[in-house]
Amino acid sequence: MLKLSRDLGIDLGSANVRIFAEGKGIVLREPSVVAVDKTSGKVLKVGAEARSMLGRTPGNVEAVRPLRTGVISDYDMTEKLLRSLFLQVTGYTLIRPRVVISVPSGITEVEERAVIQAAVEAGARRTYLIEEPLAAALGAELDISGPEGYMVVNIGGGITDVAVLSMGAVAVSSSAHVGGDSFDSALIAYIRKRHGVLIGENTAEEAKITIGCVMERSRDVSMVVKGRDIKTGLPREVEIFSSELCEVFKRPMRQILDEIVSVLEHTEAELVADLAQNGILLVGGASQIYGLAELVSQRTEIPCRVAEDADSCVARGCGRALAWLNSMQEGTINLARKKIMRE
Repeated sequence: MLKLSRDLGIDLGSANVRIFAEGKGIVLREPSVVAVDKTSGKVLKVGAEARSMLGRTPGNVEAVRPLRTGVISDYDMTEKLLRSLFLQVTGYTLIRPRVVISVPSGITEVEERAVIQAAVEAGARRTYLIEEPLAAALGAELDISGPEGYMVVNIGGGITDVAVLSMGAVAVSSSAHVGGDSFDSALIAYIRKRHGVLIGENTAEEAKITIGCVMERSRDVSMVVKGRDIKTGLPREVEIFSSELCEVFKRPMRQILDEIVSVLEHTEAELVADLAQNGILLVGGASQIYGLAELVSQRTEIPCRVAEDADSCVARGCGRALAWLNSMQEGTINLARKKIMRE
């Protein structure tokens, strides 16, 4: 067992959970999946081992993703997931950790309370919340303490969070229930309709990462995916091409672009002028899909780039926020946001 700091930063994502320990960096990266025995309720596996069981479990075992669209959809499973991950990181100890957890900017008070309560029941001594775009900016080491405006777009598994940051706080923000999972679902539906083959979530994600794109590649690439023939029920392989995925991904990509443009339309003119200079920063695992940054830049006419180690920015930002724990208001996201960069 790892013996680490009592304070933890947690990127609680729909697809993955990443935990940052003070002085150690990111010490854990696991899929947000729990496998449980439906009869006894006992947790069998969590993280990667549980994810490998999606679509493969026997009748008495269920592999579930307890977080959807950036918030808790299954409270009990979320608490069990966090409890198991806390134990992996801190080991058996009487001193419970204080935690900073990232949440979407559009989260409701009810959803906030669910996150706080789940973390406390899982073993946290105190829980603090920070908005994902703000955490991402901290993790990417943007200097948002001054009056200049910066835009951060966090494209996670279940949600896209768009925010304009200035003076160490969120000036304008909005979120849409579209993300990496939406691209996966679109691909699953397409292969079912076009080829008559049903593929699983893991296969869809692998295809998205390997040949997925939202702009045409210089050379059309392909890969073979395996699934179940809908008519015969037998195993079947089909070859899919990146040009197909480019068409398939148009709808979720359009939703993301519309959300970014909507935030720009509600942003003060001076801040928009800053964005033309500072550009748009993309973070989150799905931001790395081929051509995504270029497409955002074309639509907004603002320079756009993908952050280095984009899928870890939020977790690193939660880690950096640990330095302000003593000046943050426990639980309440708005007070935490107002205090964090002004000490």
